[in-house]
Amino acid sequence: MAPVPESVLSVGATLGEGPVWVARDAALWFVDIKEKRIHRFDPDLGVARSWDAPGQVGWIVPAQDGSFAVGLQSGVHRFDPDAAGFTLLHAPEADRPGNRLNDATVDPAGGLWFGSMDDGEEADSGRFYRLHQGRLTESGLPPVSITNGPAVSPDGTLLYHTDTLGRRIWRTRIAADGTLHDTALFAEIEDGAGYPDGPTVDAEGCLWTGLFAGWAVRRYDPAGGLMAEVRFPVANVTKIAFGGPDLSTAYATTARKGLTRDQLLAQPCAGDLFAFDPGARGQTSYIAAI
Repeated sequence: MAPVPESVLSVGATLGEGPVWVARDAALWFVDIKEKRIHRFDPDLGVARSWDAPGQVGWIVPAQDGSFAVGLQSGVHRFDPDAAGFTLLHAPEADRPGNRLNDATVDPAGGLWFGSMDDGEEADSGRFYRLHQGRLTESGLPPVSITNGPAVSPDGTLLYHTDTLGRRIWRTRIAADGTLHDTALFAEIEDGAGYPDGPTVDAEGCLWTGLFAGWAVRRYDPAGGLMAEVRFPVANVTKIAFGGPDLSTAYATTARKGLTRDQLLAQPCAGDLFAFDPGARGQTSYIAAI
């Protein structure tokens, strides 16, 4: 039988994004970009805690010293949950005030990959970056309007990155020095199926992508072939993360953004955090060496 996603946290996010399972906390962390909120969900207790951010927050990942790296509109910050404090580390696009940071992942070496985007979702001003041990570099990938991902293969040699408005997911090889080579189209979402949002790669090297306005998440094999689709009771599925002690539960963030009043009435769980059995296990969430 097909998995049936169920709401596990009624958070009503305007734009839920960036879920990541943090093993040291045994908790799922995620953000609500438009409401400028960071959320922590403890599934064993069924409770959540939230923090206000000083700007639109696109992602959160664990960092080496027990803190977190977060992507605000103004740049990459260190976030201390105990003090509820934010410290700016890098402002890669201080000259582009219309941009914001949008999605991120950490590779096996601790490198933090993240993207930017036009907050107005029109101009091709979004770029991808890597931050590792204090060194920030631009990827050299072509700019697009809305970046999503990146996501990294289990062996750390492939980078998947998404052009959301172009409905394309690309795959690029990562060299030992972190440079990128040999970009090729990995998958293209057909008209009417929604827009590819946040990608995640499982332990088998298969890619999962949320479909914004597509009512689903999809799983693709390492060659780009469609393997499965999991349907949701809400239209805007943004990203999944694998969690739980054996990384066998899929958690999915969703969004209310762009829905009319009538659509919201028909989708009372829009913006909630969902969970389902994916029939696969996830990769370990690596710690960012920022």
